[in-house]
Amino acid sequence: MTGDFRVSVLRLGHRRERDKRITSHLGLTARAFGADEVILAGEDDDSALETWNSVSERFGGALECRFEPKPMSWLRRFADSGTVIHLTMYGEPWREVTSQIPKDKPTVIVVGGTKVPAEVFSIANHNISIGNQPHSEVAALGVFMESWIGPIEESTKFAGGEIEVVPSERGKKVVNREED
Repeated sequence: MTGDFRVSVLRLGHRRERDKRITSHLGLTARAFGADEVILAGEDDDSALETWNSVSERFGGALECRFEPKPMSWLRRFADSGTVIHLTMYGEPWREVTSQIPKDKPTVIVVGGTKVPAEVFSIANHNISIGNQPHSEVAALGVFMESWIGPIEESTKFAGGEIEVVPSERGKKVVNREED
């Protein structure tokens, strides 16, 4: 749980062969910046779910991840009680609107892969642009989540992992909890 609200990231339009690395990185970014859940929509792809589950097992945290076969139906139902944020280069500038987005109910951040259905623009409570030039959806998600959620308390958010990376000025410090 991120504060008093739940944050999900919906990866819309995943294509297994073309998008596997970018979708994998999108889920890892969602996890690292505080999402509670990643939902994959498009072509079913167990490898992305396995990657996200494996990282959570090794590094801690309670990220939920699943495949959604009917994402638009799910999104319409979600919009009845939650906040829908759509990251798009056609949206409002993030610096101007991020502080106005409430954190008082479940939220889904929609990130497209292939062409996003036009209906998403009308379902969304907020169509947010990180920039109006083509760029990585992974970068857009990271920038948005950091600016909206703020810093993540890693010691509580990612508890229970087998591995802990300890910050250091030089070199690599890793604690392997399985050896303890």
